[in-house]
This record gives sequence, C-alpha cells and structure tokens, in this order.
Amino acid sequence: MKRAENDIPVRQLDLDTLLPYLDLHLVGATNGIRLFDAARLSWAGTPYEDDFARLRQEISEERAFLKKLLKGLGHRPGVLTMVFARVTSVVAQFNPLNPMRRKESAGAQLELEALQSLLKGKEALWSTLLAISPDAPVAAGNALLDRAALERLLESSKRQQDTVARVMTLTASARFLRD
Repeated sequence: MKRAENDIPVRQLDLDTLLPYLDLHLVGATNGIRLFDAARLSWAGTPYEDDFARLRQEISEERAFLKKLLKGLGHRPGVLTMVFARVTSVVAQFNPLNPMRRKESAGAQLELEALQSLLKGKEALWSTLLAISPDAPVAAGNALLDRAALERLLESSKRQQDTVARVMTLTASARFLRD
C-alpha cells in the first residue's frame, strides 16, 4: 500500500489524476495572487482597495496550504508547471481585462467577473477535496485532507466571492448608468 509522507494510507486516492488536478489549481492560485494584486491597483484610492489587498493575502496563504498538501502527498510540481504558472502570472499582472485600470469600464466589469470565476473554481477545489477526505479527524498541523481545514477554506472561498460580488454590485451603476 502506498503511503503519503505522514504515513496516512493513500491507496484510495488516484494520485495519477489528483496530483495533476492539484497542480492546475496551484497554477491558478499563482495567477490569482497576481490578478488580485492587479485588482487592488485598479481599485486603489477607493473603499475597495483594502478588500482586494486582503483577498490577495488570503489567496497567497491558500496557495501555501495547497503546496503543503502536495508535499504531504509526496509530490513536487514539475519545473514546466511552475514555469507556466510564473509566465501566466506575469501576463495576469498586466491585467489584460482592464489594462487601463478604469473602474467605470466594461473591462472593470470583466475583471470582477473573472475574479468571481477564479474564486468559484477554488470553491470547487475545496468541495472536491472534502468529498474525498476521510471523516476521521486529522492530527493538528497536518494539511493532508484535513476536513476542518478544508471546511474553513471552503467557507473562506464563499466569503471571498461575496466580497467581489458586493464590489461588483455597488459599483455597477457607475459603469452602466448615465447621469
């Protein structure tokens, strides 16, 4: 029976599909950090700047959790995967949906919608991991399919989506209504 680094049996996990799935989410998280940083710049000087700074920090922490999970499964993302993540995160930093960082444009709306999509994908990740995690409690500090940690991450992703939705709703009239 194959065992993860922490000696938890992983015979039920199909690592041939799970690890690439987690790698892709790691790429997404790497891009998410840059996208939320770009959003923070777009919304600089507004009441929403701090929201995007907080979201960027939370996504950075979640990325670290995901890396720890991968390591706990005895996996290290490939060099090409991480190069791809870094290259696409540089593109994300330029904010192609809202390059002029205008809050009252269709680009701003698309930027917010893209952030929502990213967060929805992250919600799906945590839901999926919860669906395959054991019901038994896991020792404190162990990231490997820790239900309590995954439940917190799931709730956090929903709260993050609510934050972006609130910004989108509160600022929509400035984009789409004329005085």
